[in-house]
Amino acid sequence: MYSREIDGETLTLSASGWTYKSTFVLFDYEAESLWYHLEGTDGLTGISGVYADRFLPEFESTTTRWNRWVSEHPDSGILKYP
Repeated sequence: MYSREIDGETLTLSASGWTYKSTFVLFDYEAESLWYHLEGTDGLTGISGVYADRFLPEFESTTTRWNRWVSEHPDSGILKYP
């Protein structure tokens, strides 16, 4: 998961439809820049457009199972699709 904030603006990121080395290239609707997680970095790097060579940091995260998560965070919930 990555920050979407840059220069005081919140970007709307979406899959661009392209992949590179089996990884999605993301697109932001606000500046129409392309973003990619370059090897050796901890975030997304702008690879074209207004934000070329700029950086969106990765948030710290963890991988866990739902039963463990909910035991540690009992107020958590899930969204159910009808």
